Amino acid sequence: MRLYVTDPQIRETAISRLIDLVGPETRIVVAHSLGTVVAYEALCANPDRRVQSLVTLGSPLGIRGLIFDRLMPPPKSDESGALRGHWPGGVEEWTNVADTGDIVALVEDLRPLFGVKVICATVHNDAKAHDVRPYLTAAETGHAIGNGLR
Repeated sequence: MRLYVTDPQIRETAISRLIDLVGPETRIVVAHSLGTVVAYEALCANPDRRVQSLVTLGSPLGIRGLIFDRLMPPPKSDESGALRGHWPGGVEEWTNVADTGDIVALVEDLRPLFGVKVICATVHNDAKAHDVRPYLTAAETGHAIGNGLR
């Protein structure tokens, strides 16, 4: 995580590799953990890459100081003076799925930082709070993916 946010070459390479996989037929981008930051930044930087749905799982996007304040493009102040992240490019719908015990997804509700359009779902992955497998098999994730395929 530290290298991604501090080394421009690593950041550019990760974003480039992800965006190269998003073509005209791509309808959904599903990302986990640091991948959610890469996906968010890649879609922000490439608004011409339109996707129906972004599904973020176990995302650290809302962590102030470490991640949120270092996002590219940088968050901007709204009319109330609060910092807000940008909507990710050509994304129609964004669902964030977080486990209440996931230490990486410290901020479960991303709406205060990215806007009320973000759909937030809470799951309980038990002892494997940050493991991708329970996230991928959660009904909430399946619902978000199903919505993106409609």
